[in-house]
Amino acid sequence: MTATEPRPTTNNVGIPVASDNDSLTIGTNGPILLQDHYLIEKNAQFNRERVPERVVHAKGGGAFGFLEVTNPEIANYTKAALFQPGVRTESLVRFSTVAGELGSPDTWRDPRGFAVKFYTSQGNYDIVGNNTPVFFIRDPIKFPDFIHSQKRRADNHLRDNNMQWDFWTLRPESAHQVTWLMGDRGIPKSWRHMNGYSSHTYLWENAGGEKFWVKYHFKTDQGIDYLTQADADRIAGEDADHHIRDLYAAIKAGDHPSWTLKVQVMPYEDAADYRFNPFDLTKVWPHGDYPLIEVGRWVLDRNAENYFAQIEQAAFEPSNLVAGIGPSPDKMLQGRLFAYPDAHRYRIGANYTQLPVNAAKSPVNSYSKDGAMRYENTADPVYVPNSYGGPHANPAIAGETASTYGVEDEVIRSAYKLHAEDDDFGQPGTMVRKVFSDEQRERFVGNVAGHLRNDVSEPVLERAFQYWKNVDKETGDKIEQAVRTGGPAYEK
Repeated sequence: MTATEPRPTTNNVGIPVASDNDSLTIGTNGPILLQDHYLIEKNAQFNRERVPERVVHAKGGGAFGFLEVTNPEIANYTKAALFQPGVRTESLVRFSTVAGELGSPDTWRDPRGFAVKFYTSQGNYDIVGNNTPVFFIRDPIKFPDFIHSQKRRADNHLRDNNMQWDFWTLRPESAHQVTWLMGDRGIPKSWRHMNGYSSHTYLWENAGGEKFWVKYHFKTDQGIDYLTQADADRIAGEDADHHIRDLYAAIKAGDHPSWTLKVQVMPYEDAADYRFNPFDLTKVWPHGDYPLIEVGRWVLDRNAENYFAQIEQAAFEPSNLVAGIGPSPDKMLQGRLFAYPDAHRYRIGANYTQLPVNAAKSPVNSYSKDGAMRYENTADPVYVPNSYGGPHANPAIAGETASTYGVEDEVIRSAYKLHAEDDDFGQPGTMVRKVFSDEQRERFVGNVAGHLRNDVSEPVLERAFQYWKNVDKETGDKIEQAVRTGGPAYEK
């Protein structure tokens, strides 16, 4: 790829766009506006790039299980039915890689999707998460570009490390996630041996109307374990479906994997002046500030009977929010509220919610009708309001949880308002210096160096060295030395 004369980004009919970086919001922390037609066009176009596999998270597997609430105190924070004392809720999970296609190896270095569906008495509630608590970007307008950089080139149809590092180093907000990716947790030993995180911040409301910000943590009871790069490369050639096989075999043998679900809870008022922007998806909330609170035990005890019907056609969407749970001003979450159901309508049809795996176990009284593959249609009357006994909205029953946090008068394109300790390199630097052991740092340097040696060229290579020096000078120097001198890369 060579540099060309600067050209303005346009939409699909040639109209120049105002920003590649920031969605249109009400104030710096306010909600994203539907009138941002380029954001909608960009993500709608992106959702239709692949037929028929998922455009992201194409390769994966899953299972069924349940969540049982073990801490009755959690009801102090939310009125959501599934989090009330002793409640047991049926559940479905799909684990996946992010960038690879359906036939790609399970052991590529990549974040793992951790999408969970709860069939609650109030309707389906979905948590669309990963095995990392952070993400590469903080605004959804950048998401198609990020995924394009991780996919295959247009000319030779090969994945390209240079393309990935070009994007990462031009988006320094990616540093925290790339630090996770290049560390030991970048290749989990199995899906059973990794944590899951909502990553996003959500809004909880209790029965008394008090509101709280929350993050979900699924802590594996099997213990964290990982594969070295050398082992992952070997297994990719020996058994490309290693993680799918491991989960299926464990459940079939009665070795049911489990996780302890915990949450971090932030009082609503704390968000305004917390030292990091609490809605920035590239940041974590330190546990010393907001300790983990146990919710319950989540167990997988049943394999799918038909992979295509129950896993491939499963549809997860963060817009499935039940009473007592609402969205936060997290811009990535706001964008996903639209993007995920839109992707499902394209990929598996407008009536995807009628497929058994996606159907609610609570009553459905919808005015949706017709369309391809619809087999349960709305009876007359087919409109609202009506005088003939059809359902009518009831705000008291719905219990919609919403927030006006960050809403200001002006409509602007802006990055997040900076909090006291907001920057792109502080948290990944802390992770490298204080969380990693000496052995983990050594493997980390080797993983990054091995990745950079694989066809990453100047000036991207020099930017990558500076990227890591910004995270931690000593680590960055070691990475550069290993690449420049041909020293040890990842563990053999």
